[in-house]
Amino acid sequence: MLQDVTWQAFETILEELGEHRGSRLAYDHGLLEIMIPLPEHEDDKEIIGDLIKALLEELDIEFRSLGSTTFKKPTTQGLEPDQCFYIQNETKIRGKKRIDLTLDPPPDLAIEIDVTSRTYPSLYEALKVPELWRFDQGTLQINVLNCGKYEEVQESPNFPGIALKQMIPHFLSESKTLGRNKTLKAFRQWIREQIQ
Repeated sequence: MLQDVTWQAFETILEELGEHRGSRLAYDHGLLEIMIPLPEHEDDKEIIGDLIKALLEELDIEFRSLGSTTFKKPTTQGLEPDQCFYIQNETKIRGKKRIDLTLDPPPDLAIEIDVTSRTYPSLYEALKVPELWRFDQGTLQINVLNCGKYEEVQESPNFPGIALKQMIPHFLSESKTLGRNKTLKAFRQWIREQIQ
């Protein structure tokens, strides 16, 4: 944690670190947190991301996954989610190589794995990310932006009628014993059963 970091210093740090790094950053009005994810965090992030991609593919919904892209509200805030997806707004950013939140919408869904880092809901609120999923100790919390603040809900508005709050943690746990491929096949089968 670094205090009293100027916006220009944050921008310089981002530029100096480059895109091919293992650290993630969060910046909020002069406070900079630099995080180095552990393998447990990265494994959960990858499996959950794969489950969401499989879900979107099975539902035949176009999407764009932008991983830990840096999103900024110039001069005040910036963050890098563990994983993020453009779903409803995919067509608005399709083909773009750079996302500028002063012109482009934020991701429709951001995912945070609370193993090695803390989630900053206030940063996601400031960036107006409509839906934030937080995983902590095997539990999924689904938060939806309502009047500028997150409210916990039981069902994802991006995936109505699908019991993801229970099933994503279940399949994540299954991946630890069955392996990734068997888990994804089982998850795809479960999704097909839900949509029939």
